[in-house]
Amino acid sequence: MQSEQGTHAPGWKLILGSLGVVYGDIGTSPLYALRESLHAASKDGLVRSDVIGIISLLLWTIVLIVSLKYVLLVMRADNRGEGGTLSLVALVQRALGRRPGWVLALGVVGISLFFGDAMITPAMSVLSAVEGMALISPDFSRYVIPLTLAIIAGLFFVQNKGTGRVSIFFGPIMMVWFGVMAINGLLHIGDDPAILTALNPWHALLYLWENGTGALSVMGLVFLAVTGGEALYADMGHFGRRPIRIAWVCFVFPALALSYLGQGAAVLAHPEMAANPFFLMAPPWALAPLVVLATCATVIASQAVISGAFSMVQQAVQMGLLPRLEIQHTSETQVGQIYVPKVNMVLAAGVMVLVLVFGSSSNLASAYGIAVTGDMVITSILSIVLFRLGWKWPLAAVIGVMVPILIVELLFLTANAAKIHDGGYVPILIAAIVCLLMWVWVRGTAHVMEKARTGSLRLTSLIGMLEKSHPLEAPGTAVFLTSDPDVAPPALMHNLKHNHVLHQQNFIVTVRVADTPWVRDQNRVQIERLSDRFVKIGIRFGYMETPNVPKALMLARKEGEKFDIMSTSFFVNRRSFRAPSGGWRERLFIAMTKSASDATDFYKMPSNRVIALGQQMTL
Repeated sequence: MQSEQGTHAPGWKLILGSLGVVYGDIGTSPLYALRESLHAASKDGLVRSDVIGIISLLLWTIVLIVSLKYVLLVMRADNRGEGGTLSLVALVQRALGRRPGWVLALGVVGISLFFGDAMITPAMSVLSAVEGMALISPDFSRYVIPLTLAIIAGLFFVQNKGTGRVSIFFGPIMMVWFGVMAINGLLHIGDDPAILTALNPWHALLYLWENGTGALSVMGLVFLAVTGGEALYADMGHFGRRPIRIAWVCFVFPALALSYLGQGAAVLAHPEMAANPFFLMAPPWALAPLVVLATCATVIASQAVISGAFSMVQQAVQMGLLPRLEIQHTSETQVGQIYVPKVNMVLAAGVMVLVLVFGSSSNLASAYGIAVTGDMVITSILSIVLFRLGWKWPLAAVIGVMVPILIVELLFLTANAAKIHDGGYVPILIAAIVCLLMWVWVRGTAHVMEKARTGSLRLTSLIGMLEKSHPLEAPGTAVFLTSDPDVAPPALMHNLKHNHVLHQQNFIVTVRVADTPWVRDQNRVQIERLSDRFVKIGIRFGYMETPNVPKALMLARKEGEKFDIMSTSFFVNRRSFRAPSGGWRERLFIAMTKSASDATDFYKMPSNRVIALGQQMTL
């Protein structure tokens, strides 16, 4: 990616930046992870061994899933520097040498689960921080929900401004957050040094053994400690593997470990602090500043997941999984800073509804975790296939390293599944809706292409016919965008039928999405001359790029195709659809087509040089 996007900033800036973007979610988990785990364990009476066992579970879950799986192993699987579910899908497809449906299906489910997480994370994290106000004064309790809604509304309202100006504060604020968290935890370890025995994984295993199936409810909440772990891999392209790893080893993991150990020691010495150990560890004079700092940290965590949702939508649109949506670039220098208005509106409404319906972070904890666990399981399955078939790992190494991680994640998924009736249905419902939309869109577009191809004329046949009929010639170049380069574009046929003219030069342009995030200019354009008047041009964009057809066509000039962009007309075919009676899938597909952005804007074509020709089709 470095060669495509320019050199990275100095290492320390990348490390600082990753603290603000990559680690926002996992960095705020100490606010609620231990608190909710202790609440679940206390239903049967809480004893010292339970506290030590739960702290041990928290620490070793972080070590196994974040340190071993993501930092050490999965982050090695980069697609030209980019990470994330779709990058892993592309790598697996390349390793298999084909594109099996089950791989893409896993990717679709992973994307859909991410959207569930993108709605729950802002609601959960901001609520958990603002609830600290009630510890300052019980009278503040009535303001928790209104203030949370105000913060969330403000957060989504400023998305169209871009994160560039405010993101420079993200890293320093999160560094202060991790520093305060580490110091606060370190100061309380002395409350009961016996908590240090939690560093022995035996206590985690012993807790699970002694509690049996009863430990599942606790495991589902222990998993809250690693929500956000997927961001290490997803945001790798923005900061690079090395800065993210350094930030984890030097800042994030020590701060998390000290915070959980300090909270555990405080609860051992003062059992009443189990009600909210993170905030109750702070001295009274520091409580108000800590609540403010925690609120800032949770807003940053929310911003990171919202930006991730925008990026995921862009990739899904590029891969043809969703209709063309309006995507606005909020920075002239950073390609990753984008804003998707419709997605922003849906996320804002969803987050506010969750806050109003659940009312507290404790209630939301039941809904939190399932989406992240499912996403992690999908990552592990794809990684196993890649390590074995792509990287040629010995079978024993795959079984010995990745299979145990997958088994642990499946246990966590089972534990989170037990919370479905308490709110866990929320991310599943959100993911199911997104999966349905993608399925309808993919099937609908395939059906439209098949129907359009039926009865169409092959492009080579049309060229032969035109050489004999000699239609009137219009000066300049005509560009016809089409998804099927082998048949005559409908816009070309309509132009011949109604205007009876043919341009002096005609480009039949097909835009494709590569299985890499970026495509080099020398590999972007493929040209095939069919006749004196017709040229077939294939344009490839990476799944993280913004398609710019005029800019790509300028590369064709370097290949010898002479044309003047100022005397070029762009022809697009605008289809309108009619649905048969009773077809809900057809009606949903038509509704999605109406929400799509105009091809002129999406492909960055000059609006004053675009000619749109309509076509009606019955599905």
